[in-house]
Formats: sequence, structure tokens, C-alpha cells
Amino acid sequence: MDSLPDAIVQYILSHFNNARDVAVCNCVSKRWKESLPYLKSLYFPRNSFDGYSGDDNPDVVVWKMLSTIARLEELVVYSPFTSSGLASWLSLVHSSLKYLELRMDNITDYQACVDSPSKLDCISAAKNLESLKLWGVLMANPPKWDVFKNLENLEIVGARLEDPALSAALKACPNLTNLVLLGCEGVRSFSVELPYLEQCKLDFYGLGNCSLSLNCPKIELLEVQGCSWIRVRETTCLRKLSIANNAGRVYMVDFGKLSALESLSMRGVQWCWDAISKMLEWSSEVKHLYMKVEFTGDLESLLPFPEVDFVEFFNSHPKLQKFDIHGAMFAALCQKNSLKNIEQSFVIPCLEEVVVQVRSPLNAEQKMSTLESLLKYGKNLKTMVIRILQMKSNHSSSDDFFDEICRLRFLLHDDSREDTFEVSNFISNFSVFTLSIALYLVSA
Repeated sequence: MDSLPDAIVQYILSHFNNARDVAVCNCVSKRWKESLPYLKSLYFPRNSFDGYSGDDNPDVVVWKMLSTIARLEELVVYSPFTSSGLASWLSLVHSSLKYLELRMDNITDYQACVDSPSKLDCISAAKNLESLKLWGVLMANPPKWDVFKNLENLEIVGARLEDPALSAALKACPNLTNLVLLGCEGVRSFSVELPYLEQCKLDFYGLGNCSLSLNCPKIELLEVQGCSWIRVRETTCLRKLSIANNAGRVYMVDFGKLSALESLSMRGVQWCWDAISKMLEWSSEVKHLYMKVEFTGDLESLLPFPEVDFVEFFNSHPKLQKFDIHGAMFAALCQKNSLKNIEQSFVIPCLEEVVVQVRSPLNAEQKMSTLESLLKYGKNLKTMVIRILQMKSNHSSSDDFFDEICRLRFLLHDDSREDTFEVSNFISNFSVFTLSIALYLVSA
């Protein structure tokens, strides 16, 4: 290092970002210490001050380090800090700071939220931010933010939010292209109007009864978990959509024609059938469809899916390439009337991969008939995976079901096709005989 030019040394040391490493380098030599102003990024891990016994408190230590840096662009702080400490740091680096990530640790501290200025309020000093990521946030009151004109990425992970506070925060970020809210609770009704938003991931804790309204004409990716009512006004650019509700029910969806949609995922315990049928109707151009909804029905009644016509379904989704089908939807396609009078000219033109999850051995003959139809009419089918989950080993129909699986396996003898067939078993309480069949099929 002694033989290297100063510019090379400064370039090398400028790539150090861990605060502890920077502090060590600062003590090596005067030459290394003089390279500290050229740092672009600084990261304070959770344990940055473990075992620290100096006279200055951690807020002051961070301030002193920041005061020696000429133009800091990225600051990540996971170690504990106070609102006054954060305010003093941002007063030093606000003009150059582009990326800020903070572990707030105040999700249960209401007093810290109402103190003035709060940690959230202090962030307004960094007016040139391009990316802001916050962990463990309590946002009970609207943050006192001016407009972040350059902010394109906002991520909040693990938060307790009130609707007015969240709405005010988003209004201060009009140019967002990426919005991520993960593990958030307290949200009841949520509206997003961001003209440049392209990607949005929302994950709400609680009863699963939130309502969402989205008006973002450039949205390309949308993932929503925990909403019962969903309305998206502009969908012409939407390419990937995922809707899930693990705690509640999906009652209403309003998307309009999803002409650009390539991937659709529908998950949850219960969806109203009207919501399911509308999503399937709107997503006629979809290439990858993932369905794991256990029941339909309104309010408290849990009902099986009504019959879904096999031919009509695939005719309505001619571009479908990968089909992940679980539980109730597979049972709906296995109804007897669904496979009657199929015309010889019928084909499933683009389907290449099918993943089926089966729980019950009942109606084995009809299920096999559906699987055989997928093989027969899916002219480009390359992979079929059958996952057997939570099937009771002592059920009288279990052995018959696996006999049918074995029979189907040996139907695949045509060398002109490159199909692969796999049966995955995730539950260990099968009978020895049944389990050996499943393992044989996996290895075959």
C-alpha cells in the first residue's frame, strides 16, 4: 500500500462502508485517515457499539465520523439512535445523501412518535433522497415531510400505520417508481395515486379486511396480501399480479381488461366465486397462472368451487404456458361433465408445464381422466408435477389412487415426447407400501 499513489489508496478505501472497518482504517496511518473524506457509503450494523466504553455517546460518535466525509451518498444505520442524533447527522450530509436506510425501533413506542421532532420528521432534511428504507416504524401521525422530488424507492418493513399518516407520507413522494410495504398492520383503507409507480408490493397484517384503491397508469408489478376489496384503475401496463389473503376473504376485485398480464397468482383460504371468475375472465392473455384458493362462498359459508369446463377454460387462456393448480380448482376441473364430448380438434397450444397438488384420494378415476386429458391435448407439454399433500394413509382409497398414479406413469412411453413426470410426497405418515410407490415415481 505504501508504494501506491494517493489516488489509488483513496479509491480502495472509499469502498469500505462498515463503520467498524472504517474506524480501524482511521487508526492505521495518517495517509489512511486522510482518505476518509472520500467515502461514499457508511453502514452501522446492529452491534456497532457493543462493548463501547468511550466518553461520547453513540450519536456523537456517528456525527464525528460523518463530519469528516465530504460527500456521503449512502447511510445505513441499524444501531440504536435518537431523533436528535438523526437530525444532527442529516444536517451534515443532507445535500449529498441519496440512499438512507434506518432501523427505527419505535413500533411500540408511541411517545417517541409524538415527540417533536420525531425520527420520521427528521428525515425531511434529506431532500435529495432517491431511496428510503425504514424498519420497525410506528406511523401514528402524518410525518412532517416536504416533497421528496427525487425519491423513487420507498420501502417500509414491519410497521404500525394509520391511514391518514400513510396517505400523507405517500403524498410527499409523488415520483415513486417502487413502493414496498411489508409486514404492516393497522391499515384499513388505502389509496395510492402515483403517476410514475411501476412496482408495488403490499403485505398487510391483521384480519385481512383492508380495502385498496390503486390509480397508477404505469404499474407493471403488483403484489397484494391482506386485502378484501381491491380496485385498480389503470392496468394496461400490468404484467405481473399476485393477490393473496391468508387471514380473511377476497370479496371484490375490479381491474378491467388485463391485456398485458403475463403472470397471475391467486392465493388464500376463501375467495368469492365472482372475484375468481372475473380474474380468470380478465386474464385471458396470461402465460403463468398460479391458483391456491381452498374455498369459495360468501360471508362465513365455505363452499367448494363450482364446475369449471375443461375445454372452455383452456380456450379462454390460449397463451397459458405454466399452470400451478391446487386443491379446489383442480377438483373443479375434474367434474365429469367437464370432459364430455371433447372435439378431436381441441388442443392446448402453449402449455408446457403443469403442477398439480392433490390432497384427497377420492374421485381418483376422474382426477386421472383430467391428468390424461392434459397429457393428450397439451401438445407442447414437457413437465407434469403432482404433489401429494396431507393425504391420509389409512383412507381406503389411498392405495387405489396410487395405483392410478402408477398406471399414468407407465402411459408415458411415447419416445417422441419429452415429458417428465414427478410425484412429490411431503408427508411422512403414509403406509410403507404407498410411500415406496411415491419414492419410486420421484426417482423414475
